[in-house]
Amino acid sequence: MRIAVIGGGISGLVAAYRLRMLLGAAADILVLDRAERVGGILYTAELAGEPLDLGAEAFVGRRPEVPQLLREVGLETQLVTPAGLRPLVWSDGVAHPLPERTLMGVPSTAESMRGLVDAATLERIATEPQRTLAWEPGADIDVYRLVADRFGAQVAERSVDPLLGGVYAGSSRSIGVRAALPTLAAALDDGAPSLTHAVAVALPPPSDAPVFGGIRDGYQVLLEALAARSGAKFITAEPATRLARGQRGWVVDPIGAVDSVVLATPAPVTARLLGTVAPDAAAALSGIELSSSVLVALALPRDTALPQNSGILVATGEPLRAKAFTLSSRKWTHLAQRETAAVRVSFGKFGDATPLSWSDADLVTTAAADLSTVTGVPIEPLAAAVQRWPNGLAQYAPGHTDRIATIESAIAPIPGLALAGAYLHGVGVPACVASGTAAAHHIAATST
Repeated sequence: MRIAVIGGGISGLVAAYRLRMLLGAAADILVLDRAERVGGILYTAELAGEPLDLGAEAFVGRRPEVPQLLREVGLETQLVTPAGLRPLVWSDGVAHPLPERTLMGVPSTAESMRGLVDAATLERIATEPQRTLAWEPGADIDVYRLVADRFGAQVAERSVDPLLGGVYAGSSRSIGVRAALPTLAAALDDGAPSLTHAVAVALPPPSDAPVFGGIRDGYQVLLEALAARSGAKFITAEPATRLARGQRGWVVDPIGAVDSVVLATPAPVTARLLGTVAPDAAAALSGIELSSSVLVALALPRDTALPQNSGILVATGEPLRAKAFTLSSRKWTHLAQRETAAVRVSFGKFGDATPLSWSDADLVTTAAADLSTVTGVPIEPLAAAVQRWPNGLAQYAPGHTDRIATIESAIAPIPGLALAGAYLHGVGVPACVASGTAAAHHIAATST
């Protein structure tokens, strides 16, 4: 049996690995990727002689997929958890503690916003339960419309936007409630009388368990383990140019005839490949927009007096060029043991890809200047690394869940075809692992 996995990001690598586990040594698995390396937007580079992730650097610890995968491939000792420090929010030229007990920045109480928003906004939050909430079950709107209407624009721009920017490289204006905050949408659908009540219902119970996890030596060790255990043939620097139904399976240019295909490509690429095979799915996929970003990693003298916080998020409307700072050597205990202090500085959001056009030197200079502004500390980089991510993250706009349902419904009857990727059911690494696993099980179940 010959299977093509198109796309060598984490979703595609997991699909290839799972297919090998499910189908055994006889399966001929080919992984095709347009880039010169596999891994997609997971990338571990070297900074001051040490490995550092320049894409995603953490995963949601409450989900089991990544720890389980690490155990399977013998990397359980690579699992690390953060030091437990809280991030700050830079708003109105001042660093504030990130509010606690919020749902992606949507507050459960007015008190949690004290100091971050003005008195009028605090009053608006406190009295929100007294105002009638109009919500149609099944509806979906952008997060900004909901939060600004009920709690005020400052909550959306100073509390919600910084967090959504980190997850989606977007904002509350580009992300839909139902896809980004499914538990909140469910509470509203169930008849919550106010947004305050819906947030209280949707919040997970308090827990001392780490929210995030990471990999000690970077995601590269997991990518390499998956590639090796998949036993696949990897064809890099070659895009898939055509997908068509064959006499007994599929034809994928440039690799030829195969029995089954997993498309683990970004939404626009998937739309192009499915244009004649599944036009309804392709039409729905073409409506998924992408955002671009840039990551600048700085190695600083170890004694640089950075705040005792995990990072600094930037509210909407601030004059800074950067959108977020991860104080990596504060956030991760294993990084604090290195000879230099590492900081990751993020640029770019949905609708603004201009930082991608800046030179590396300008990006490093800007990153250092903005970091100095928010910390009040002179910043003198010893080394730096720059990574651009053009069209790196899907935007989960209003109606996204319906769009994905349309795509999956159109694909379901087509034999020997499965989809995987960050545009489906979550942009985080655990969701991508889950999508690659589901795609592999679908192919294996329909091919034996």
